[in-house]
Amino acid sequence: MSLKDLGDVSYFRLNNEINRPVDGQIPLNKDKEALEAFFKENVLPNSMAFDSITDKIKFLVENDYIESEFIAKYKPEFIESLAKDLQAADFHFQSFMAAYKFYQQYALKTNDGEAYLESIEDRVLFNALYFADGNEDLAQDLAREMIAQRYQPATPSFLNAGRSRRGELVSCFLIQVTDDMNAIGRSINSALQLSRIGGGVGISLSNLREAGAPIKGYAGAASGVVPIMKLFEDSFSYSNQLGQRQGAGVVYLDVFHPDILNFLSTKKENADEKVRVKTLSLGVTVPDKFYELARKNEDMYLFSPYTVEKEYGLPYNYINITEKYDELVANPNITKTKISARELETEISKLQQESGYPYIVNVDTANRSNPIDGKIVMSNLCSEILQVQKPSLINDAQEFVKMGTDISCNLGSTNIVNMMASPDFGRSIKAITRALTFVTDSSNIEAVPTIKNGNAQAHTFGLGAMGLHSFLARNHIEYGSPESIEFTDIYFMLMNYWTLVESNNIARERGESFVGFEKSKYADGTYFDKYVTGQFQPKSAKVKELFAKHFIPQAKDWEALRQAVMKDGLYHQNRLAVAPNGSISYINDVSASIHPIIQRIEERQEKKIGKIYYPASGLSTDTIPYYTSAYDMDMRKVIDVYAAATQHVDQGLSLTLFMRSELPQGLYEWKTENKQTTRDLSILRNYAFNKGIKSIYYVRTFTDNGDEVGANQCESCVI
Repeated sequence: MSLKDLGDVSYFRLNNEINRPVDGQIPLNKDKEALEAFFKENVLPNSMAFDSITDKIKFLVENDYIESEFIAKYKPEFIESLAKDLQAADFHFQSFMAAYKFYQQYALKTNDGEAYLESIEDRVLFNALYFADGNEDLAQDLAREMIAQRYQPATPSFLNAGRSRRGELVSCFLIQVTDDMNAIGRSINSALQLSRIGGGVGISLSNLREAGAPIKGYAGAASGVVPIMKLFEDSFSYSNQLGQRQGAGVVYLDVFHPDILNFLSTKKENADEKVRVKTLSLGVTVPDKFYELARKNEDMYLFSPYTVEKEYGLPYNYINITEKYDELVANPNITKTKISARELETEISKLQQESGYPYIVNVDTANRSNPIDGKIVMSNLCSEILQVQKPSLINDAQEFVKMGTDISCNLGSTNIVNMMASPDFGRSIKAITRALTFVTDSSNIEAVPTIKNGNAQAHTFGLGAMGLHSFLARNHIEYGSPESIEFTDIYFMLMNYWTLVESNNIARERGESFVGFEKSKYADGTYFDKYVTGQFQPKSAKVKELFAKHFIPQAKDWEALRQAVMKDGLYHQNRLAVAPNGSISYINDVSASIHPIIQRIEERQEKKIGKIYYPASGLSTDTIPYYTSAYDMDMRKVIDVYAAATQHVDQGLSLTLFMRSELPQGLYEWKTENKQTTRDLSILRNYAFNKGIKSIYYVRTFTDNGDEVGANQCESCVI
């Protein structure tokens, strides 16, 4: 049967029967039947057979499906042995959705799309060989981690590793624009180039002068940020990866920028078509001072980036608004306008209700916990990447007088369910760190020199996690309970510890640290102050039991690590970031990221074939009570869980707020009626700020008619 001809198959019908209760029970057996039917009717008859992995590789290389260079780094007998080890692991997909997603999205197919050329064992094999770069021991470790689904590379890495005709291995990019036409023009070209190679792009517009600002002394000449937003949106629409996928971008603006109200209005449903942006995402950077002014119900001043840069000699992004606020207000050379802070807060909440935007970056919170010299000024399409950037200076010939540093997102994720079953947690994380190091070392974005420069200096990656709710439910722990918060705290502490250990090992081996290490809090040892107290230990009986087989570093271990890092450095500037996860959580058969599930039986609309139903991982009579939907959960519980992880994550976490237009009665004690209001969102944003949350991604609202507002996550965004 042709892959293009789905025809009369039984697996979709069987999968759909999950949604039809039998005697009041969910027929979960139908998903297993659908999985078996999918292999019998689709995978096995459409998979090209070979006598050996050597024969398969020979065919794939000769027909330009995979590269020969990474294969040539290994002896054929080693590859044969590793392939046999992978087969001996006896991997089985645990759900129909997992298998369907892998074969539709990741498995290599013939050029005509008529046959599969890879199994998951083959894709894991090629990933392991590619990322190990000729190191047989590392290749074995990586193959073991991936086939056990303890580690899952991000989609661009997992999909493209080893392929001849491939895209980049990285997930997304961040660039900032400075206040001159050369920088604006260069940034639009950068957006085109980055969208062409398949990455979602984050752009900071906060440095740009506001509408009505002077240009070369002519008052009222500047058009502000909105027309530039339209240019970026058109760029992403045009550069759409051969028509296969819409380009995707997010623009960030500081909340004290004079164009902030116009910026927000571009996403309103009733906005004039001349200014409305349909596909571009919006994000707002929010300093501490805004929360203070809104809480006190005071007026706030918006400051002209043009006059700020003229007065201080720095782009607007590099002025600490909270610290300089009173000084800026008092300075007659700074052009400013006054609005109500509380009214702006309400406008943000209204737009989040209506569209899910804007994303929020608590920029002072991010910088307070940032151990790196420099300033974080923005984030990416999913709001989890938080790294320092330096601005560029470009002349009229579009040449760099001063090369700045921008960011590429080199991502991967641990699977919490399987990592907790790892025979050696530390060894697993060490192998994963090596794989992600290869991604950052081999990422070379020539088209955008600032990103190439930033990546070459920082060697950053973002290792995250998925499957938290799955793990908690399987262990009969309520999401948001004290035990769940304690577990999350210890898990992310371990990820932090072991990535630091391995980054230090790599720095020692190579005799190289990231640029600027000597000015970091790692170099002077202060980063480790909270860890050498020994406070991060399991305390409750339940969490002690869960971590009983795992090494938990004591104060003396952290002190030894501090001394090693101060002596030999770290190779990576940044190591941890929790992305939202997309297809990779399905093929791992766990809940996405570390947020709660949306539905016990999730309904997915797939192109061409209709609906697919995905039961929550490990769903059973025993676990149903622990699988509360995010839409029926107090969002403060979710924020509490994210806050526990945040204290160990050097970048950010993609936190989504899930709301209902009609909130369940009694869910929030401050409510007198169950209708969602702008006040509810304001309260939650302030709660998140006070809990130390660095960023908030979408606000997704489930409406009375069953629609989800803010649910249109772009494919470039999820990893």
